[in-house]
Amino acid sequence: MYIIQEMQTNGNQTALVPAATFTDRSEAESAYHMKLGAAAISAVQVHTVVMFDEHGNTIKREYYEHLSEGE
Repeated sequence: MYIIQEMQTNGNQTALVPAATFTDRSEAESAYHMKLGAAAISAVQVHTVVMFDEHGNTIKREYYEHLSEGE
């Protein structure tokens, strides 16, 4: 099983977007990259996407940090 978890952090608040689960790795990777594509252009300060298995092992992890001018 593959789990895709998205986190969105603004200031001191982090929201966990409901996780998506997949049995097929290709489908999971597709969803992972689609979420990263949205994260790349979002206004969220720190936008993270993690792909892990049912044992909690991290398979992929990436984030975008969008800092405003002067930060």
